[in-house]
Amino acid sequence: MKTVILETENAAPNYFGKILGIKATNTLQLVKSIERGFSFQTLERMRRETGLPMERLAISIGISPRTLTRRKKENKLTAFESDRLVTVSRLMSLAVELFEGNKTKAFQWFTNSNRALGNLTPLEMAATETGCREVENLIGRLEHGVFS
Repeated sequence: MKTVILETENAAPNYFGKILGIKATNTLQLVKSIERGFSFQTLERMRRETGLPMERLAISIGISPRTLTRRKKENKLTAFESDRLVTVSRLMSLAVELFEGNKTKAFQWFTNSNRALGNLTPLEMAATETGCREVENLIGRLEHGVFS
């Protein structure tokens, strides 16, 4: 797979691409890569970069343990799973930016329950698109000093 970095204004653009090991010079290239489906190594790279257990990452992108085994064997994620992976990695990049580049603190925050999220972790909340938006909103409030 060709590697490219999508530069975005809002969040840790270089880290976003680094987490997944993918790059896109523009949104169209990223969308086409997502539609083709990422290789399983993309998910494994995210696991290595974040230090999060594979099972937790898989659940956050909608992959059951049984399907995870199948995806590993096939070495391919679906377009839906690839899109969710991009979304979760973008949120993680926002968290790294929130913690001023401190990945350890950002990933701890991402995996600890949060009262503002109904005592779910941001990673658990990120299992749905609506939950992702709520995590993004929370990060925005925290960046601007709004008590949540």
